[in-house]
Amino acid sequence: MKKVLVLVLALLMLTLSASAEDAMRVVALKGPTAMGMVQVMDRTDNGDLKGQYSFSIAAAIDEVTPQIAQGTVDVAAVPANLASVLYNKTEGKIQVLAVNTLGVIYIVENGDTVHSVEDLRGKTIYASGKGATPEYALNYILSSNGIDPEKDVTIEWKSEHAECLQTLIAGGEGIAMLPQPFVTTAQTKLESLRVALDLTEEWEKLQAGAENPSAMITGVVVVQKAYAEAHPEQIAAFLEAYHASVDFVNSDVEGGAKLVGAYEIVPEAVALKALPACNIVCIDGAEMQEKLSGYLGELFAQNPASVGGKLPEADFYYVK
Repeated sequence: MKKVLVLVLALLMLTLSASAEDAMRVVALKGPTAMGMVQVMDRTDNGDLKGQYSFSIAAAIDEVTPQIAQGTVDVAAVPANLASVLYNKTEGKIQVLAVNTLGVIYIVENGDTVHSVEDLRGKTIYASGKGATPEYALNYILSSNGIDPEKDVTIEWKSEHAECLQTLIAGGEGIAMLPQPFVTTAQTKLESLRVALDLTEEWEKLQAGAENPSAMITGVVVVQKAYAEAHPEQIAAFLEAYHASVDFVNSDVEGGAKLVGAYEIVPEAVALKALPACNIVCIDGAEMQEKLSGYLGELFAQNPASVGGKLPEADFYYVK
């Protein structure tokens, strides 16, 4: 009897071990890139997708990058331009599965003077993200509207979003460039703060009528190319579950916010207000390639280093 019990326990341990090894290892960043995944996380924890996925949430991209480079994670949600950088650094070992977040950057004002991009001319803008997507996006929108970012506006770069907010609070008025969900958090601390411009909308205006329109993109989901080649059915199942999760958080904001809070991505109250403005999507296939390649092309034109020195090849895009 004792031997039978030991054998049963051994078989159970092997089963659990195999299940853990077979699970797709997924990591996301706190913020909009993780918000869209919450239903998949919940279904995994509740047993509906038991053993299929192993999720972790990182506070900063510095925690994620080494995992991707070292191959200790299979799928990850990362900034769009970083995906291109990693593709170049790993010599093509990662692919993009989907765009998961469009632009989340807004021009906010403690006042009421900005109602168009042209209204930014001659103004001072407090911002963080120099040398990253926020700077390139702002430069593109300003210059495409005939405003020289170096001569026609003053951009004061701060080390973090909170510093921009503190500057507005201290000054009594002013303009800043901030991302969601921090915009919502900022409005709880400065009630007079208003959203003046949605940079995603401004980007779309500039792309109207283009033969191959790009989109302002914040985040994408990448996969290890070797994993995708070895597990096409798992990738297809993940994308199906991910699409459903994105539809859920966008259609049931209250339910989505509850899960976002439960997974400590941002507080539920913040998520409830911020979710509609986070532009969470799941765009894959040919549409993903069109939008993302155009976006990376705009970044490359400003600074080739922003995408890793060169634009990625066609195999960067997971299109089936």
